[in-house]
Amino acid sequence: MGTRSIWKGPFISHSFFQEALVSNKNILKTSSRNVVILPFLMGKSILVHNGKIFISIFVTEEMVGHKLGEFVVTRLRHIYKPKKKKK
Repeated sequence: MGTRSIWKGPFISHSFFQEALVSNKNILKTSSRNVVILPFLMGKSILVHNGKIFISIFVTEEMVGHKLGEFVVTRLRHIYKPKKKKK
């Protein structure tokens, strides 16, 4: 997978960036999963949309540099139901 050019810098959507800077709240809500986590987001909770619901993640130091979508699973595991026993 290709990487983004260094001269462009990390991607962060304009609307999410403005909301993160202006709001005093520790909870941010976004559906943009390709946003890179930057150091100023550490210690905040972010609600990320997985296609169906918003899932909460708490940003830690180890997450900086990764994308929001890496921490939110979009596919459900398929679980087979146990068969009923015949009497």
